[in-house]
Amino acid sequence: MKVNGVAIDDTFAEAFGMSATGLVITADSMKWARIAAETMCGFGTSVIGCGAECGIDCEVAPAETPDGRPGIRVLIFGFSPDALLPQLRNRVGQCVLTSPGSACYNGLVSDKTLALSAGPRFFGDGWQTSKRLGSHRYWRVPVMDGEFVIEDKCGLTTDGVGGGNLLLIGTDRAGLLETTEAAVEAITKVPDVITPFPGGIVRSGSKVGSKYKGAVASTNDAFCPTLRGATKSELAPGTISVLEIVIDGLTSKAVADAMRAGLTAATAIGTSKGLTRISAGNYGGKLGQHHYHLKDLVA
Repeated sequence: MKVNGVAIDDTFAEAFGMSATGLVITADSMKWARIAAETMCGFGTSVIGCGAECGIDCEVAPAETPDGRPGIRVLIFGFSPDALLPQLRNRVGQCVLTSPGSACYNGLVSDKTLALSAGPRFFGDGWQTSKRLGSHRYWRVPVMDGEFVIEDKCGLTTDGVGGGNLLLIGTDRAGLLETTEAAVEAITKVPDVITPFPGGIVRSGSKVGSKYKGAVASTNDAFCPTLRGATKSELAPGTISVLEIVIDGLTSKAVADAMRAGLTAATAIGTSKGLTRISAGNYGGKLGQHHYHLKDLVA
């Protein structure tokens, strides 16, 4: 089909089941809450090489945070609960504990939990203390600007989804980037999802495997414009750029809603900035449990 002149492939995005958790990071100002959150999410683009996929979900108003200060909610995705634990320990310990005025709280209501404070609280070297308020336990860790407060546990879901995606294809690199940025901006308004790559966009889409021993992934040559003619290309003449948006969500519905928002934003711009086609990456339906057909998501 075509929407506003843009061809929509009759294909689907293939995504995977993931474990995930959410944290709320607060500080004396939204500026410093965001600095801590962005630092914690660094090197969190893909579980292929980063151990976890991380990103900012939303800002949290002071009236909605445990300590009445500005906050940022971050989401962290991994292959399993066991894979998430060292990521929590390292990322919170190195990037949130160290940030001026920060505190770290559970950001996901769930019956399943992870030990959020296991690791960071021991920085207190025996001076750390705990306090239970209602059903929640918090740790107070002495640091040089006062105290670092961290909740004892955070919620866990094993119903998360990683790898929802859109491939935006076009004839103008700068224009396609603008269009893809607009799609990412629309996706950020959808709750419970993140786009973990830089600025929400990945230019290095991959395929499974490689000609080189030990490499688990390699460049998606079928969508590389410079390889058209040298490989079995999926690209039409005149295509010079392909950009991908990868989406992780706490639920399958959240991923579908985010893909729909991205599709709507991109097709609203249409072909005016060089977008000619939208596709999605899959593995023939053989690897991922979740399939999102583009034709079902077009508004």
